[in-house]
Amino acid sequence: MRIIFIGAVQFSKSALEKLVEIGANIVGVCTKENSKFNSDFADLTPLCNANKIPYKYVDDINSNENIEWIKSLKPDIIFCFGWSSLIKKELLNLCPIVGYHPARLPQNRGRHPLIWALALGLDSSASTFFFMDEGADSGDILSQQEFNISYHDTARTLYDKVISIALGQISRFTDQISKLYFANLQNGGGHGDSFKNALLSISIKQDNSKANTWRKRGRFDGLIDFRMTSYAIYNLVRALSRPYVGAEFTYKEQSFKVWKAKEVAVKLPNIEAGKVLRADKNGILVKTYDNAILLIEHECSILPHIGEYL
Repeated sequence: MRIIFIGAVQFSKSALEKLVEIGANIVGVCTKENSKFNSDFADLTPLCNANKIPYKYVDDINSNENIEWIKSLKPDIIFCFGWSSLIKKELLNLCPIVGYHPARLPQNRGRHPLIWALALGLDSSASTFFFMDEGADSGDILSQQEFNISYHDTARTLYDKVISIALGQISRFTDQISKLYFANLQNGGGHGDSFKNALLSISIKQDNSKANTWRKRGRFDGLIDFRMTSYAIYNLVRALSRPYVGAEFTYKEQSFKVWKAKEVAVKLPNIEAGKVLRADKNGILVKTYDNAILLIEHECSILPHIGEYL
């Protein structure tokens, strides 16, 4: 079974490594040379070179040039893991394409699923592989495995947790698809519609009535407003921590990154949100709507004074 791989982030690299490890027949890789968009960008070309896999740097995966290159490799299936733009009809019609979304589809389609899950304080989600269609994360589900999100999870620990779960799924469904592919050939089926129809037997349609779509986040979504609850600020900080861009707060008309925070219970009902309660080498303690938040790891080059406001 001939597989084309599309991806350009850390998860893509881990997935491609797993496919190489299990002996999958990767006949080509579409990736990016660099990315200003993906903070978790990863270069796949050293792995391709080490395993003699043809690759192509791609900006628009749907361009005629790139589609012709993919066609020339005669793929039976495409794995698209870690790609930020939609695949359009011409490529979708070429062969089945397996996509990935770390959310409990049909819930929480759309952008930044791990960031939103942490920012909203969800206590669970799921790792989902699906057959791509013309919608966003709306195709038939191939494999879905749930995972818990603990209070102490950060973007990094959750990212690593999801990768570990997803790699196990990749091993299982690649073997499953491969067996189905060869069984289809032995039964006289071809490489096109017959194989696509055979894949329906191992997929589940999404219930669109249960779907919602998360929007794209912008810079203002990462700004800390100390009128928020301490729990909401804690969630925002851990959601945007490494490998992502970091939450920010403003002091003296400058923006500073925050990478780690801690909720602190205080009984100060007559103190306004945003007031600095303490600032030293152990962090900046700020009054919030309900309690206080300790900014433990931050990039504030000038510590505010007690009594100032952020």
